[in-house]
Amino acid sequence: MSKPANPTADFFGFADLLSDAERAELATIRDYLESEIKPLAQDAWDRAEFPFEAIGKMAKLQLAGYTYPEFGDGRPRSELFTGFLTMELNRVDPSLAVFSGVHTGLAMGSIRGGGSPEQRERWLPDMAAMNKIGAFALTEPEGGSDVAGGMRTTARREGDTWVLDGAKRWIGNGTFADLVVVWARDVADGNVKGFVVEKGTPGFTATKIEGKIALRTVQNADIVLDGVRVPEADRLQRIGSFRDTAAVLAHTRGGVAWQALGIAVRSYELAREYAVTRVQFGRPIGSFQLIQDLLVKMLGNITAMFGMVVRLNQLVAAGRGSAEQAALAKAFTTSRMRECVAWARELFGGNGIVLDYEIAKFFADAEAVYSFEGSREMNTLIVGKAVTGHSAFA
Repeated sequence: MSKPANPTADFFGFADLLSDAERAELATIRDYLESEIKPLAQDAWDRAEFPFEAIGKMAKLQLAGYTYPEFGDGRPRSELFTGFLTMELNRVDPSLAVFSGVHTGLAMGSIRGGGSPEQRERWLPDMAAMNKIGAFALTEPEGGSDVAGGMRTTARREGDTWVLDGAKRWIGNGTFADLVVVWARDVADGNVKGFVVEKGTPGFTATKIEGKIALRTVQNADIVLDGVRVPEADRLQRIGSFRDTAAVLAHTRGGVAWQALGIAVRSYELAREYAVTRVQFGRPIGSFQLIQDLLVKMLGNITAMFGMVVRLNQLVAAGRGSAEQAALAKAFTTSRMRECVAWARELFGGNGIVLDYEIAKFFADAEAVYSFEGSREMNTLIVGKAVTGHSAFA
């Protein structure tokens, strides 16, 4: 007798590593995301507009507070739980997950890691409640992978004020953020420093990037800084060089690996559901060998991705996670994700290119996730240096 079908993408039961309470909380969050967030996602993506009503709905979940419990409900969650939470957000909608990740991981993470105690108390409670939204301005029009050495945005000190000049590009949440963490090179010592620029500061302009084919809901901006004056009190006091910036990116890079997993999981779920309901030649296409081959290849990728990100979070929780391990996880999982969404789109045939079937959105969004937080090639070089002892960076 054949066993009943096992539809879950977590084929090896990695979620069993969570506590019973964590699994129950995650199930509640999943239901809320499906009922309250997902209905907003498809139309917003199609229109390339941000659904601002989603902010209040996400605030009710205390999403920022999960990462920073001192500014949330006070209950710390495990590293593994936060990873699964990231997966669930991306499983519902990668664009809104990126909005949350930029705000919580990059902007709040920079202030929490680089700000003084006074600065953390000044900004983080409102950000945790999503009363104020953050952005993170590092990438430049002429500086992506080489922004560490080629940063052109400058900071010049005049008494108790800093004057920022330059431009930034691809800044998520940039068009509407209340606080933007801007990274600039100090002309006096050549070191990169972080500054919190508040909305409405003279000389700061943000223009929405139009015509995107991925993460269309995310309001990426071109930012111009023309003599922007920032008080010394708004310079992140514990940031002294780009090495401090890189520490923020190393932490969020592991989160991108969970993002990739969430996209791959949803692609598999959509493909499996289509395979068992779509009938051709008088039979569900899921009964055909080539369709089963696609599904099993996807499932194999997802299982390998689960194993890597779960272990990474365990190492981080034990204080033994490294930037090189995060880089490998990002490079590997985003590559496997790219394969999964392509196989899923292939399984849908012509229906895979229209939004009605949802897979088209995930197929497109995967390309952005594959590229940001360090390209596959750059992350490969980080790992390559770790395993050979030789730097291949140009």
